[in-house]
Amino acid sequence: MPAVVISAHTMALAVVRALGEAGVPVLVLRHDARDMAHASRWVRGAYTVPPPQGDEAAFIEAVERAAPRSGAMLVPASDEALAAVSRHKERLARAYVVACPDWKVTRRLVEKRETYALAAAAGVPTPRTIAPATLEEALAGAAEIGYPLLVKPSQSHLFEARFGRKLVEVHDAAELTRHLSVVRRAGLDLVLQELVPGDDAEVVNYVAYAWGGRSLVEFTARQLRKAPPRFGSPRVVVSERIEGVLEPGRRALRALGFEGFACTEFKRDPRDGRYKILDVNGRPNLSGLLAVRCGINFPLLEYRHRILGELPGAIPFTEGVYWTDAFRDAGYALRCIGQERHTAREWLAPYLLRGTDAIWDARDVRPALARARYLVANALRQAVRRARPGVGEDLATAADPPAGEGARGAR
Repeated sequence: MPAVVISAHTMALAVVRALGEAGVPVLVLRHDARDMAHASRWVRGAYTVPPPQGDEAAFIEAVERAAPRSGAMLVPASDEALAAVSRHKERLARAYVVACPDWKVTRRLVEKRETYALAAAAGVPTPRTIAPATLEEALAGAAEIGYPLLVKPSQSHLFEARFGRKLVEVHDAAELTRHLSVVRRAGLDLVLQELVPGDDAEVVNYVAYAWGGRSLVEFTARQLRKAPPRFGSPRVVVSERIEGVLEPGRRALRALGFEGFACTEFKRDPRDGRYKILDVNGRPNLSGLLAVRCGINFPLLEYRHRILGELPGAIPFTEGVYWTDAFRDAGYALRCIGQERHTAREWLAPYLLRGTDAIWDARDVRPALARARYLVANALRQAVRRARPGVGEDLATAADPPAGEGARGAR
């Protein structure tokens, strides 16, 4: 029985390779210009579907039509695909074995207000977080939390699609007022959250396959460099046994009622030494190929469980293996010269020691070529936009734009 992967970006490519290398037939449903996983040698067929964040009804109909007659496991590998598939899981389950939670659970992940509230109630260390209903509540809450703080979306995939970023740091009441105005005008809900200090290497992943209230398989890793630094997504990660996140990670998934694959992000707070929860993703994670190369093939474990009924057990993993996204790492290394304090050895270690890359694979080069073509085309588009003042404003510059303006940045 094949697997049908929705999305063809970095997260999806890891799933495609993990399953394809194990002999599972893989089909891809793509919906984004940045996609590249559809070019992989392991893909038996690739089809374009409407983007789920555009016309959701048309997206669901297209996914239904793409179902193989023999049935398949359906894997939503992007936030927007996860939300849409989960909302329509009962309908899609007539044609697929759907590898995502029911909407009542997914909603707890998508709505960050619920994520933090449930985690905190379960005793998981959580940054101070408020969900203000008015500007007055926001200003009062911000004064209590203290500046600088973070303005985060309640639904991150909608915020990123609108503003091209996952969050914004604010330093005073005037800046907060300006940003709240823009976010409210876009019709989005948000939370204000305490800024946990520390550099990128304080951020870690707790990756697990959970079922029946237990984390059956666990993997942990440390994020060494982000793109962009501090608040971006990882561009260099290393596998490491991190005992301090095991119990908080288990508690978080139990509190959310989550079953299946999840990647929970924590950051160690140097003020008290505790790992505080930042996010829970219920779809394949960006550095998903790292666990595979360390001995835990999560996509295959899920396939065998959902299709064959084989419930997985604990699996040891290899520490000290690096995952890189060389395209983004090189780009930000040049962009952030003088900003990131890494020694030459730290910069080079991921490429000289044992590791795997998110995109480049000598056995499967076409996704890297597709990625390179997109980056060149995107660079040309950005050059044109920079030459046209007023086009493509983001949250930082759109304090007073007409309603409806905005920019979507490449992730």
